[in-house]
Amino acid sequence: METIKVRKKYQITLPAVIREAAGVYEGDFLIAEVQEDRTILLRPSRLVDADEAFFYTPEWQAAEREADEDLAAGRYDDFETMADLIADLERQEAELSASEAP
Repeated sequence: METIKVRKKYQITLPAVIREAAGVYEGDFLIAEVQEDRTILLRPSRLVDADEAFFYTPEWQAAEREADEDLAAGRYDDFETMADLIADLERQEAELSASEAP
């Protein structure tokens, strides 16, 4: 917990320990919200281009974490060429189709 003084024009400075813990950097935006008990809540907010917003969805972030875990565990294949990759995908698709056949 830190004590922060409200200065002229109602400006405040976030102490370094708070900034670092919250990952707030110069130029970032904060969302300010007043709770029912008059507590002021500040949350970091990043402005994201609409074309990139998908990346920050919970589903996409979960997939990113899964991919990172797979890479760390060595669960991936390397291919010499794009043709090798496509051939492997076609092989997997054929195996999947064969396993689903009645």
